[in-house]
Amino acid sequence: MEPSIYSFSLCAALPLMLFFGSYFLFAKTPEKKIFKNYLRSRQIMGIAMLLLSANYSVHFFFGIRFKNADSSILMNMSTYFLCYSLFSSALIMLLDRFYITKRRGWTHIILWIIFSTLSGVVLFLLPSGIMQKISLFALAVWLIVFGVVLARRVIIAYRRAIRIFNETQADDIGAYIEWLSIFTYWAVIFGVGCGLLTFLPDKYVFIWILSSIPFYSYLFYSYQNYLLFYEQVENAFEQDIQSEEELLTNSGTEPEMVSEEEIPVSYTGIIEKVANWIKTDGYVQQGLTIKELSEILHTNGCLDSGSRNRVQVAPFRGNTIRAVKSPTFPRSRIFRR
Repeated sequence: MEPSIYSFSLCAALPLMLFFGSYFLFAKTPEKKIFKNYLRSRQIMGIAMLLLSANYSVHFFFGIRFKNADSSILMNMSTYFLCYSLFSSALIMLLDRFYITKRRGWTHIILWIIFSTLSGVVLFLLPSGIMQKISLFALAVWLIVFGVVLARRVIIAYRRAIRIFNETQADDIGAYIEWLSIFTYWAVIFGVGCGLLTFLPDKYVFIWILSSIPFYSYLFYSYQNYLLFYEQVENAFEQDIQSEEELLTNSGTEPEMVSEEEIPVSYTGIIEKVANWIKTDGYVQQGLTIKELSEILHTNGCLDSGSRNRVQVAPFRGNTIRAVKSPTFPRSRIFRR
């Protein structure tokens, strides 16, 4: 690899990395308590970006890859392992404010120390040969699996949030957090590439460095854009805590449809209220939640528990709100056995 190409790619990526990391760490947010969790998440992401910037700086100013390849590999693998933890923690915090605990934090730190120590032993104490190559391959697999496991946690948290929003919000709140899913899948591909490209021939390294520019640019754009909608999403999370517990309790079996003739007499009042609500175009209200609908109909969040009654009202979903806009929507579909 030509040193000039390698240096130019680092020179192009490093200023952006420093700017993104510094901005994430020090830029202000609206002075509202609700943005505290967003700020913590962004600061953790900023620390990760500055760690990667430090890695890039060592490569750029000292050319460690050309002077000591083993030290370069150790620094890269140790940095990536730690950044995987920081990236995943920052993203999951946006979906679960209680994700980071002392126990989880210390677990990740201990794993990072063990991984870095083993990497140093393999690179500097084991003699060059087949054993060293097998050990390095095992460490690379560990790094990749660790990244995939953390990415899976982000995807699970994202899908859980989407399910809650679909059950309790009329608006498509999930669209505001879709970038988390896109970025996570992209991060898996990029992270696996980081693990593999560490061992590729030098002439391909500049491709890996240049590919980081659109990756981190998308992350910066997404965080900035999410700031505009974070308050709405966080308010939805707070409103849905109790509703989620009720929905989880009643989600054991898929209910069947009930004909209008089979609806109990005790539900006549609710039927009339729902019919009047539909006639008066109540479903077009922006930001409607299951809690607000229950207040309008004078019922609880789930209208009735299927565990105590033969018939229950269908779960509240954004799809349901969209469905009732149809003039052919049957009133009996509101109830299920």
